[in-house]
Order: sequence, then C-alpha cells, then structure tokens
Amino acid sequence: MYNYLEAMKSDIKDYIKNEVNTANYSDREELENNLNDILWNEDSVTGNASGSYTFNCADAKEYVTDNIDLLAEACKEFGVTNETVGEKFLNEDWEYFDVTIRCYLLNQAISEALDEIDLEFTTDEE
Repeated sequence: MYNYLEAMKSDIKDYIKNEVNTANYSDREELENNLNDILWNEDSVTGNASGSYTFNCADAKEYVTDNIDLLAEACKEFGVTNETVGEKFLNEDWEYFDVTIRCYLLNQAISEALDEIDLEFTTDEE
C-alpha cells in the first residue's frame, strides 16, 4: 500500500537538502511558511504545477485507490463536489486525484519532515 505521507516527507527532505539554505531563514516558522508556498506548486512534491506528480496514470491510479479515505478527506477539505469527483473518476483522471491528496497532506508532510530534520540538526539550532 502506498504511503503518501512517507513519500512526501522523503521528497520534501530531498528538496530541502538540494534547494534550501536554512541560513536564509530566521526560524523554523519562516522556513515552514516559505516551503508551504513554494512546494504547493512543486512537481517533485505535489505535482500541482503541471497537474501530475507521477506522470504515469497507472501509478497514480494505484496510489489513489490504495488511499480512497485520504481522497475523501481531501475532496471534503477542498470543497470538491461529488459531481466533479464523479466526472474525474469516469474520465480516469487519477493524476488529478493524486495531486489533490498531495496538496491536502502538504502542510502535515512539511511539518513532520522538519521535525525529522530538526533531530538531525539540533546542534545547529542551539
């Protein structure tokens, strides 16, 4: 079963390692807010910029069908109507659903990824 949260945390940690200089931020809150803004449209984390994270309909379908409960939560949170869900389902727009789940989990994934990084870099912050 695909674990969105774990996959996203890994992607976020990779993004931070490769793209972020933490010295540019005064504190974790500033970094976290900036990451939320940037990663919302980062294909390597949410897929929201292009409309696809996987660039593979079969993979997206597998991820989504493994996590129907998350899809229901995400659609409710974002106000996606049952009509839209039905239309996307009938059109097999699995990448839309995949991106929706990733955007829904983004804040939580960033927070948890930073918690894990903090453990690795606590001496730098003290």
